Amino acid sequence: MKHFPFVLLLLVFLCASVGSKAEETPPASKQTVQQLYPDLTQGALSLAVPEDLPEGILLQAGAVQITLDTIAKLIDSQPASVRDEFKNNAFFLLEQEAVERILPELAKKVLPASEDKSGKSTWALVDEFFETVVFQSVQVSEEEMLTFYKANPDLFGGASLEQVKAPLKAYLLDRKKQQAASEYIQKLGEQIPIRVSKDWLIKQAQAALENPVDKARRSQKPSLVDFGADGCRPCEMMTPILETLRKKYEGKLNVVFVHVRKQPILASRYGIQAIPVQIFFDSNGKEVFRHEGFLPQDEIEKKLKEIGVP
Repeated sequence: MKHFPFVLLLLVFLCASVGSKAEETPPASKQTVQQLYPDLTQGALSLAVPEDLPEGILLQAGAVQITLDTIAKLIDSQPASVRDEFKNNAFFLLEQEAVERILPELAKKVLPASEDKSGKSTWALVDEFFETVVFQSVQVSEEEMLTFYKANPDLFGGASLEQVKAPLKAYLLDRKKQQAASEYIQKLGEQIPIRVSKDWLIKQAQAALENPVDKARRSQKPSLVDFGADGCRPCEMMTPILETLRKKYEGKLNVVFVHVRKQPILASRYGIQAIPVQIFFDSNGKEVFRHEGFLPQDEIEKKLKEIGVP
């Protein structure tokens, strides 16, 4: 399994709540982005409320305001090879931009007032905020390390658990921190009112879901999606297995491969932090199982039977 650094994913993960919950919770009668488009995001704008905003304004959250012009410039700044994907996922860029603007102010408000913050960089403050507020209770147990070690023998090249314990603990701790941040930011909209342009959101949601994974999930057939890339040995080991499964279950199962370097936003939307990753969806498009690392064909077929693939 190869760890894959998704800067955009981490930016969207790194968010938190601010303000008074009682005063700022969105009215229950208003549907959120997550309710209207459940597959669009699980990030900072999940609980944002679509509303009519002034022309050219895409988001308002407290003092934060993001314009259409800002997002257009961000898209134009991307490499030509991925610019089209960013155009179809402009909502993701909006989410990233919102996080980048909210976090520094949040850190200044939450960290102790007696602390001198003038000499610290923006992201140093943000890092301190997360270590203080979100990650203080995150730990990795001996049992968790042993379980991961036994479940992924191919990753360690025959080394004993004692030999790999230090890097393994650091890796698992990093994963748990990312998961803690991911869970935390989903509640952002309960703490601070976030409003997004309703008309713009409708168009962006349609564009974002026009990709191989979401199309497969809407096909009313079970799906197996493998996220990987070139130059990753476990990924390359998965290639012939996927091709075999594609032929064997033709008409009964969608087998989709996503190259994470060519479709980084799609990979980020599905929370891919390491490759390869296999995600199983049932015929209703619901995720029922996910696995990181190489997965043998017999193990895949056992899981396919569990989700009703004949």
